[in-house]
Amino acid sequence: MRSRTPIRRWASRGTAAAFTAVALAAGMQAAVAGAATTSVHHAASVVNPYSPAYHHAYRHGVVPTIPQQKLMNRWARNHPVYASTNDLNYGGGIDGIGVTTGSERVYLVFYGSQWGTQSTNSNGDITLSGDPSGQAPYQQELYKGFGTAGELWSGVMTQYCDGVATGSQSCPASNTEHVAYPAPGGVLAGVWVDESTASPSQATGHQLGVEAVNAAAHFGNTTASSNRDAQYIIVSPTGTHPDGYNTSTGQFCAWHDWNGDTTLSGGAVTSPYGDIAFTNSPYITDMGTSCGQNFVNSGSAGTLDGVSIVNGHEYAETITDQNPPGGWTDSSGAENGDKCAWIAPGTAGGAFDLTTATGTFAMQTTWANDGNSGAGACEASHAIVTNPGNTVTVTNPGNQTGTVGTPASLQIQATDSASGQTLTYSATGLPAGLSINSSSGLISGTPTTAATYSVTVTAKDTTNASGSASFTWTIGSSGGGGGI
Repeated sequence: MRSRTPIRRWASRGTAAAFTAVALAAGMQAAVAGAATTSVHHAASVVNPYSPAYHHAYRHGVVPTIPQQKLMNRWARNHPVYASTNDLNYGGGIDGIGVTTGSERVYLVFYGSQWGTQSTNSNGDITLSGDPSGQAPYQQELYKGFGTAGELWSGVMTQYCDGVATGSQSCPASNTEHVAYPAPGGVLAGVWVDESTASPSQATGHQLGVEAVNAAAHFGNTTASSNRDAQYIIVSPTGTHPDGYNTSTGQFCAWHDWNGDTTLSGGAVTSPYGDIAFTNSPYITDMGTSCGQNFVNSGSAGTLDGVSIVNGHEYAETITDQNPPGGWTDSSGAENGDKCAWIAPGTAGGAFDLTTATGTFAMQTTWANDGNSGAGACEASHAIVTNPGNTVTVTNPGNQTGTVGTPASLQIQATDSASGQTLTYSATGLPAGLSINSSSGLISGTPTTAATYSVTVTAKDTTNASGSASFTWTIGSSGGGGGI
């Protein structure tokens, strides 16, 4: 791995090992000597009977409640043969996907009619009358902030990559498929309040996966390439229990998976749009301190601590293990967030406040294979590891204007420092009614909704080098130009 100078780093491998049992969010998984090697397409059986993933293999990266993790921790101390303190290993990828190599795109889906009436606050966030703790706008600001104000929590994940041998624990400096650092403007690519039906009282993993596939269609991500770097956060309303959340049998705060996992409760989900990564993100504040309320901050300032800790945990795990377990996990099946979960603030590798351009959020550290003196550690920051080689430059077209009902067309121009490269184009934040041709970079369509949109266009070449440009596109209800 390349050298780097982290701003904050904690816990040598030996120190982190003391927290391994605390970080068993994915469950302690069999590592008995002489056991048969498990296919990279299937997680090992979870052996810790207190893990929320016990007999629920699809709950990848599951965040146990704090009381449940104490039970897991106690069991692990009494059964050290199953403990794993090793670094993360590359799982070989599933369908060619191990990590998120392009600019991360997060789509927030507020699932169900229970969310109530929509409004918009001064930050442009959707607010909902059925959101008593204000989780919805807080979560939007969290994702808007990743990659802004020079934050280096996102840098920890950039050390991991695709394109290495199964079982590798590092990525060579020449590797061009590292996890990407977020593009300017954060990772939030869209928000959808799906009020077409009520969210189930206890949605199955299959139902959550179906909602993620529906969301891909809603956002116009109808090809495998448009979903390659996307993840869908399925947020259930207060009072519901997705996959048994907040019940006597579901002592967890969240988990993530992908649609093709055959172990999903209810079965795998068919997708005509390629592989779909999604997160089961329940209404975190329903669980109070069990899922992190006031874990870092006291009083009202810490009411939503668990929302950012838990969802940051799942985001970090998705981009390093997008189609689990084909990405980076240790021999127990734990992902980078699991190994550092619920470590008390002020201790080695503990939770902390992360400041971004959109606010301050309670966060947990994540695992770095190249931690202190080359040993693994739970880190809050890490120098960004960039993909070497090609440089892609996107020409900023400048701010655009248009009118509802008037066709618009804009050709995005991009260049590559290497010859013979084929560029693939994508865009986030486009005005409703417009889309981008992934091959040509032409944005076209007829705007349907008057608003000012924050657009980011990205061009990526065949080595996964990419470049982006951001601009605004104002659509008026009458008058104005065509946005050429």
